[in-house]
Amino acid sequence: MLNLTGKNALVTGIANNRSIAWGIAQQLHKAGANLGITYLADEKGRHERKVAELVEPLNPSLYVPCNVQDDNEIKSTFETIRDKWGKLDILIHCLAFAGKDELSGDFSNTSRKGFTQALEISAYSLVQMSAAAKPLMTEGGSILTLSYLGGVRVIPNYNVMGIAKAALEMNVRYLAAELGPQNIRVNAISSGPIRTLASSAVGGILDMIHHVEEVAPLRRTVTQVEVGNTAAFLCSDLASGITGQILYVDAGYEIMGM
Repeated sequence: MLNLTGKNALVTGIANNRSIAWGIAQQLHKAGANLGITYLADEKGRHERKVAELVEPLNPSLYVPCNVQDDNEIKSTFETIRDKWGKLDILIHCLAFAGKDELSGDFSNTSRKGFTQALEISAYSLVQMSAAAKPLMTEGGSILTLSYLGGVRVIPNYNVMGIAKAALEMNVRYLAAELGPQNIRVNAISSGPIRTLASSAVGGILDMIHHVEEVAPLRRTVTQVEVGNTAAFLCSDLASGITGQILYVDAGYEIMGM
């Protein structure tokens, strides 16, 4: 039986109730995990208040800002975990960003700044956070991130995010190889397209969703809760033999040739 009681789980990347990270947080809470939530602070504190209100029913015991482009905030986040929890069992990495200008038009027009920013936030941040989590996973642990089919196949307008997801998936494999001897497992879920704040920046996202609904074996796309269920499984002892994997949760779309 899936049970995460007694497990400390840090969830990143919740923006609103459409976020995949929100679906994951809900299912981890349902399985009994003790949650910590990070948010991206803004000058007026609007995001902090919005996310705090959303996650209140989950009763998180830790709520901290964490901008992965700020080394000091990453350090502070994991110092807080050490001081308050003593150990970390689960790290959920749901962080990705590319400028809207980089998510339409010709890929060759990607700017140097846009390329660097997308790779830093969407891929390198997993490396940073895993390094910070490693000494706190004293009883083993599970690190989970989110990918997408655009990291292995060309998806219209996904552009630089495809490169970032490809890098992210190799990060999963290298981290799994490094951290395995400490019984820390590292995996990714590659979900089907879901309407989220992040995906809305991709040109033609609704057409992509409709296409999946027509072609995928289940004739639909997936929900945040379905991804959350898979995340809870991968973070539990039921998945104790799984690491370094990219698990597709996309209603079967990935298997189709046409």
